[in-house]
Amino acid sequence: MIKKMTSKMAIELEDRYGAHNYHPLPVVLAKGQGVFMWDVEGKRYYDFLSAYSAVNQGHCHPKIVNALVQQAGILELTSRAFYNDVLGTYEKFVTEYFGFDKVLPMNTGAEGDETALKLCRKWAYKVKGIPENRAKIICCENNFHGRTISVISMSTDPVARNEFGPFTPGFVIIPYNDLKALEKALNDPEIAGFLVEPIQGEAGVMVPDEGYLKKAFDLCKSKNVLFIADEVQTGIGRTGKLLACNWENIKPDILILGKALSGGVYPVSAVLADDPVMLTIKPGEHGSTFGGNPIAGKVAIAALEVIKEEKLAENAYNMGLIFREELKNINSPMIELVRGKGLLNAAVIKPMNGKTAWDVCLKMRDNGLLAKPTHDHIIRFAPPLIINEAQIRESVEIIKVSLKAFE
Repeated sequence: MIKKMTSKMAIELEDRYGAHNYHPLPVVLAKGQGVFMWDVEGKRYYDFLSAYSAVNQGHCHPKIVNALVQQAGILELTSRAFYNDVLGTYEKFVTEYFGFDKVLPMNTGAEGDETALKLCRKWAYKVKGIPENRAKIICCENNFHGRTISVISMSTDPVARNEFGPFTPGFVIIPYNDLKALEKALNDPEIAGFLVEPIQGEAGVMVPDEGYLKKAFDLCKSKNVLFIADEVQTGIGRTGKLLACNWENIKPDILILGKALSGGVYPVSAVLADDPVMLTIKPGEHGSTFGGNPIAGKVAIAALEVIKEEKLAENAYNMGLIFREELKNINSPMIELVRGKGLLNAAVIKPMNGKTAWDVCLKMRDNGLLAKPTHDHIIRFAPPLIINEAQIRESVEIIKVSLKAFE
């Protein structure tokens, strides 16, 4: 007789047979629907991580799931060795949706960032005229663009870098939200691009000063440098607008999307740019076996339609205002600071009586809400964008009761 899976069994299996490259919160999830997830024992939780903003449209959204199921039964993968009858339709849809000439489809956010780096360098040599192998790309301290060798070469996180060298050259690292540092770095004629997260998510939801993005964009334009926006986490409604860059009315030269581009149903990422940048890449110079496959195209179209049909960016804006206000009103000595935009928010946690942000997350789990610390002292709160006001207020009560347990 097959034993029913328990949380203890699932955790022991992962520990025994899986690489130890994650430290999950001890909860074993078996089902998701809307803003909720259930563990293998049947306990229900509010999801306040949304798979790092991949599940903006909510768990198992029927329209997105149906798109996946229907296409999977017709044609799943052709590779890019051939044309397929979905890709062109998806490319037209996504470029018109975000206002770009061309899209280069990939699968994961990290692949999207790597694609953007290659595009930027190719443009530097073919268009800007930087001598080959001399192009540099500016990036910011405390960034998170993925975990590939090239991406960690621009990281300042010791956990990401230690014992993974030698690193890829060609990156200039400056402080985030520092226009003077950017202006100084841009004086180098070999600078090709500036890669930036409009809000640094993994760093703890670091929101830059108002006007920073627009001024940074203008500085880049003045030096003929590409402004590259990594909106893998901040894009697709999360911050209260379709893109976080929309808050300052800027159109990046290169836009990187992923995560919620599929509603969490399937790995889909995309790099968008206009022709002068995108057409520098020629056949054979970049690609992906799975990038642009028929399932991905159908899923992404459905996921993006849901964002507009259900007005999820607008809901994120309104619910975010309520959430931050209510969170700031919690009278707890453990909350030092609340910050965020839309439904991408964070609380800075002050340790008390030896209890840290990790302990707070464990207590919230016990009380029916799942979130995860970042950098030990910050808790990120990012529920699916379909959440309503009653659910927001109920969630805040769970957070409040959880914090009170440590007083």
